[in-house]
Amino acid sequence: MSPSSIPASDRPVLSMASLPQGYRALVVGANGGLGQAFCEHLRADGRCAHVQALGRHSHPRLDLQDEASVQAAAQAVNDGQAWQLLVVASGLLHGPGLQPEKRLADLRAASFEQVLAVNTIGPALVLRHFAPLLDKGRSLAGLLSAKVGSIGDNRLGGWYAYRASKAALNMVVKTAAIELARTHKGLVLAALHPGTVRTGLSEPFNGQALGRHPAEAAGQMLAVLDGLQPEDSGGFRAYDGQVLPW
Repeated sequence: MSPSSIPASDRPVLSMASLPQGYRALVVGANGGLGQAFCEHLRADGRCAHVQALGRHSHPRLDLQDEASVQAAAQAVNDGQAWQLLVVASGLLHGPGLQPEKRLADLRAASFEQVLAVNTIGPALVLRHFAPLLDKGRSLAGLLSAKVGSIGDNRLGGWYAYRASKAALNMVVKTAAIELARTHKGLVLAALHPGTVRTGLSEPFNGQALGRHPAEAAGQMLAVLDGLQPEDSGGFRAYDGQVLPW
């Protein structure tokens, strides 16, 4: 999943030009397909001094379903220097005994709770514990949402838990952006829609033949983040920069 595995002509710009030289980046969910791609893009950016990959198998460990691990990871990377970029690239759509619901009769409390824990509560806890570490000057935070979390764009129904979890995440992002603007004047916080990407999350539904390479999608989303300004904070953006309806 290296950026070099897609043609140079299709490769998005790697440099996060709006961030200061020597910026430092945190990537949560770094073990997933998109998380790895974000890390590889940032490590290839000569302006980036350090990329801290965080996930269930990292050191320090961060498990979105374990608040103690989120707090401990934040404490572990708090070295007295500010971080300028935070990306939360985690998401849960399916897994053992867990599939998106096609109808109300498919709803199960345990599955619904698990999806909310990973897609909404976990990222909210990341903001709680990591936002104080972000630079009060220019800094960026992007959380992976999904267009299916748009209430205004919902035309097909189904996928109750996933849709609800991403809609709730969008509200977390909007609400946190309002609060953080009081203390972090230069921060941009955004919910990001990656589109269809060839990762394990989408493979059962679209097949590996469809969708974009993770490297391409990650680069596009980083470019979108890099172009946003504080007045854009709290917004919901697609990988191509389009403003999505709530």
